Amino acid sequence: MTSPSAPPIRAMTEPDDGALLAAFAAGDLAAARLLTERLAPRALGQAGRMLGDAAEAEDVVQEALLRLWRIAPDWRHGEAQVSTWLWRVVANLCTDRLRARRRGVPLESVAEPEDGRRSVAEEMQARARAEALRAALAELPPRQAEAVALRHLEGLGNPEIARIMDMSVEAVESLTARGRRGLRALLAGRREELGFEDD
Repeated sequence: MTSPSAPPIRAMTEPDDGALLAAFAAGDLAAARLLTERLAPRALGQAGRMLGDAAEAEDVVQEALLRLWRIAPDWRHGEAQVSTWLWRVVANLCTDRLRARRRGVPLESVAEPEDGRRSVAEEMQARARAEALRAALAELPPRQAEAVALRHLEGLGNPEIARIMDMSVEAVESLTARGRRGLRALLAGRREELGFEDD
């Protein structure tokens, strides 16, 4: 059954994410498929870069999408962007997993994402850098780790990070600055070994 405010997806022309979510809430399963196709690839990329593990990233995105479907009936179209809500949930779930690794998961068991053609030496250094960076991120306060990961791993701008983290741009700038200082301190003894340039 559909409502006047949520026409079937087939009746829409280039519907936005909020309209698709409203259509799904009204019973249109095609809307959910289209919204998943639209949002899942970037969410997977975000989770993969934060976690460095494809299977774990898929688990995170599935959980985030399940949460999206659960809140669909209460979504207020036009008040927020569906994509921003999803990126926030993915970032929070990734941060929770990174924090949990600090206590329970050996760093050696974390799989590396494929990262192109490199020499054996470059590959070894890249792996060591990724492992060291993830370990250091896990030592930061969660909000700092989230901001740094979104800025420097996901490549988002401060305004979008502010929307995802529900804070001001100035607060994001402060968080990322403190996070970078924390990372530099945590990695200080390994900068030359890992090939990190001074900045």
